[in-house]
Amino acid sequence: MAAAPLGVAIVGTGFGQKVHIPGFQAHHRTEIVAVYHRDAEKAAAIAAAHAIPHAIADFEALLALPKVDAVSISTPPFLHHDMAIAALRAGKHVLLEKPTALSVAEARAIQTLAQQQHKVVGLDFEFRFVPAWQRLSELLAEGFVGEPRLVNVDWMVPGRANPDRPWNWYARRDQGGGALGAFASHTFDYIAWLFGPVQRLCANLTTAIAERPDPSTGECKPVDADDTCTLMLELTNGCPVQITISSVTYAGRGHWVEVYGDRGTLVLGSDNLSDYVHGFTLHGAEAGQPLAPLPIPERLAFPKTWDDGRIAPFVRVVNHWVDCIDHGHAQAPAIAEGVYSQLLMDLAHQSHQQRAWVDVPTEVDVPTE
Repeated sequence: MAAAPLGVAIVGTGFGQKVHIPGFQAHHRTEIVAVYHRDAEKAAAIAAAHAIPHAIADFEALLALPKVDAVSISTPPFLHHDMAIAALRAGKHVLLEKPTALSVAEARAIQTLAQQQHKVVGLDFEFRFVPAWQRLSELLAEGFVGEPRLVNVDWMVPGRANPDRPWNWYARRDQGGGALGAFASHTFDYIAWLFGPVQRLCANLTTAIAERPDPSTGECKPVDADDTCTLMLELTNGCPVQITISSVTYAGRGHWVEVYGDRGTLVLGSDNLSDYVHGFTLHGAEAGQPLAPLPIPERLAFPKTWDDGRIAPFVRVVNHWVDCIDHGHAQAPAIAEGVYSQLLMDLAHQSHQQRAWVDVPTEVDVPTE
């Protein structure tokens, strides 16, 4: 007998409309039964556009709908904690966008309640589900590079390079804005996934565009969220990791991960500046040899792709989350990985403020899957 569909409510209609709605509608086990927006007219318009049965402007009313088994949250980060906690208390599973919350304390509170409620909280760490990244993981596990000597990450895009882009929550550190939350939350997760835990880090967070126009008044408001991050990590195995992230680089080189080891080199990257999932290629070289393209096995390929490259890996995230729900056990990437990523973001802020290296607490449970 086929399993019953999982009734999902969509909360967050920016990224939610672009990625979550098409992703859930493409998955064979999920059915979108409701959409939430605080403006009732907008909720109704979104529901009508996507043939969603219920348009809700009251979050508690959304959680009270009998057909809602799970909630997908892609709101700004400052809303994640309260919404995830309310959903879990209502007995719902949760799929949460990154960054997890505003602090590791908030992230741990979500994790604790999920465990108490026996509910699965998934995280949209989608790079784990992109074919070229999965092949990189396989080659590292097979020892292609041997012992890593250096990992270098460059992620430089022009998304917020225009100073006329409007001021909003993304410009505010206290609401979870900035490149650290938007980008480094991913980077901290995939570093742990691919290379293992971090034992200490050093961060410098800067803001190149110090003010932006408020769309409601036209006047400029101050920006205190970072738009450029430079980070140094030291893994527990001693390997150094250098990370440069910026959202204000015109004609930036895109997203690249370079791994240099005692037996060889692997380079994964994409220069696509408009779609951060499309376009990844993988190159490798044994010691002393030139880099050459490495094929991505067909078994790792997406069965379907969309013009928006983010949808295909999100469908895989949904598939993983639903599988965890079916088995009653969260596996990576889930809330534990969200807690760890959030911890490293908190420590990056601490390092920047102290202008010093900071140690990662050794008692933290580091995800290993």
